[in-house]
Amino acid sequence: MTYALAAAGTGGHVYPALAVADALRDGGVARDEIVFVGGNRLAATVVPAAGYDFLEIDIRGLKRSLAVDNLMLPSLVWRASRRIHREFSRRSVKAALAFGGYISVPAAWAARRAGAKLFIHEQNAVPGLANRLISRRASTSFIAFPEAAQKLSRPRLVGNPLRPELARFERSAIHAAALERYGLSGARPVLGVLGGSLGAKVLNDVAGRVADAHDAHEMSILHLSGHAHYEAVSSMAAGSAQEWKVLAFEDRMEYFYAATDLVLSRAGALTISELAATGTPAVVVPYAAGSAGHQKANAAHLAGGGGAMLVDEEHVDRVPALLQQLIADRDSRQKMALAAAGMGMPEAARSIARALIEATS
Repeated sequence: MTYALAAAGTGGHVYPALAVADALRDGGVARDEIVFVGGNRLAATVVPAAGYDFLEIDIRGLKRSLAVDNLMLPSLVWRASRRIHREFSRRSVKAALAFGGYISVPAAWAARRAGAKLFIHEQNAVPGLANRLISRRASTSFIAFPEAAQKLSRPRLVGNPLRPELARFERSAIHAAALERYGLSGARPVLGVLGGSLGAKVLNDVAGRVADAHDAHEMSILHLSGHAHYEAVSSMAAGSAQEWKVLAFEDRMEYFYAATDLVLSRAGALTISELAATGTPAVVVPYAAGSAGHQKANAAHLAGGGGAMLVDEEHVDRVPALLQQLIADRDSRQKMALAAAGMGMPEAARSIARALIEATS
């Protein structure tokens, strides 16, 4: 019996799939009974590195502009579906879990043809096109935000699958180690800045303004800049009177959250779920372009429960004053932290893995 996980594109799809795979193994499923299906981007690197079988498929997403390449998509999807079906049949796949994005449609078709039970997981509050298309064929639509239930069939709220280090997060247990990891003194509040793997220039600029607005050594900044912005942010940090540590990337995010007292971030689905799971207060500025409102809806969920403050990108000038107020107000930060933690759903990976195992037993 084999479990198939279809995840491609960004880490927002791939890392939740890896978390479920690890939870399946914790539930007694052998590593060679798990196969991933994806494209030639992130999944092609991180999935084999994690020790899982990986089937690379030649397919791409729909371009939002009127492009000639879109005319080729039906044939690409059909060929991809046939190849996945052959692999599913050869491996006797009994359950397939699709995480949205361009790989989900051919994987769903293949699963149905192979007689496997189909499940989907939607990471965002606003479901993507692929998951909306295939959810009516799915046995269960696992969702991370309750708002997604309105547009998917047979929804079940579980949260976003997170790495075990975040799902079992205890700030106090690793706080000292986190400060040591980044060379932070711990003598003052730490503002974490998180723009996603690619960074976010608008947040980098805001961080500079916040640093300038505070007296010397009044705060510390832990800044994940993204590789593209690392040199510019490092230069800005070097000229600041504040204690300001800059990293291009961090693959152990539990330490980032353990070190920070307040976070300035975008509102990707995993970021919002991580903030909640770790009980980290935040000011979130949703990415305004190209996300079909997904990020704002994600942010609104956490902000509505009191765990974050949402500022639209068009009003980003308000952020420095808001951060300055929160950095000085420990009680407000603690209330936000408690509210965020109350909304966390750290057991998502285990819940999904148990459901898949029960469905095939």
